[in-house]
Amino acid sequence: MTGGPPPSEVLVDANVLLRLFTGKPVAQAKAAQVLMQRADDGDVRLRVCPVVVAEVVWVLTSYYEQPPRLVADTLTAFLSADGLVIEEGLQVIAALDTMATTGVDFIDAYLAHRARLAQSSIASFDRDFDKLDVERLALEPS
Repeated sequence: MTGGPPPSEVLVDANVLLRLFTGKPVAQAKAAQVLMQRADDGDVRLRVCPVVVAEVVWVLTSYYEQPPRLVADTLTAFLSADGLVIEEGLQVIAALDTMATTGVDFIDAYLAHRARLAQSSIASFDRDFDKLDVERLALEPS
């Protein structure tokens, strides 16, 4: 697309991405595919927020019981598609890889990457952070 106005940008909800990845329900999956094709063609840009990625990861790994490595690989490939704008893309991709390689939840992996960027520690009861190369402010219940 050259010389014309820039494509409109829309935030995409997790349910649209889940239809793309699961193909269910069929009618909604087809509509999601049409939207994705519009993004591929440059007619629209789809903005993906980290919280949407987190919801997609949770649904695919819990409800659909897909292995974290498969989810990470699928999402990483998808997030590199043309027509997408990924908020905090480097952290999201890194968190997906960390989730797949360490077995921690996506949110924990994402938060650890954010903490490292901010040179911050994380206040948490969750000991998973201890294996994520980030300082955890250990909280002790009284």
